[in-house]
Amino acid sequence: MDSLSYKTVSINKKNADKQWVVVDAADQVLGRFSSKVAKLLRGKYKPSFTPHADCGDNVIVLNADKIKLTGDKWNNKTYIRHTGYPGGQRSLTASEIHEKNPTRLVEKSVKGMLPKNKLGAELFRNLYVVAGAEHSYEGQKPTVVNINELN
Repeated sequence: MDSLSYKTVSINKKNADKQWVVVDAADQVLGRFSSKVAKLLRGKYKPSFTPHADCGDNVIVLNADKIKLTGDKWNNKTYIRHTGYPGGQRSLTASEIHEKNPTRLVEKSVKGMLPKNKLGAELFRNLYVVAGAEHSYEGQKPTVVNINELN
């Protein structure tokens, strides 16, 4: 009898099965897409999910410039930041952010869905967002994942 058959195995950095996956953001709604990407980064689709460890995948997001927002969110959704000086509150709409850097909308959305601690910062480093359909991570041999098939 295997003496370790009844023990729960806790995943850590050394024994986590991290993969490289590619997802396509073309014609996807930003919020629903980002929540699935955050789950992939977190590792929640794996049976070996451990809440306190980085056991998720490295995710490459393609076509971030073709993301969709529903309703009139392109003009009404505002992103607020502060410069640190008195009266330094600044805001930009989603369309203004998209014009400056199309990848920033996906990055901001996914980052907001990750834990707000050191683990969340570490998980966010596993996200690679590309505006077009080509990426430079072919050396990692990523597998293509259909984001619509995930829950």
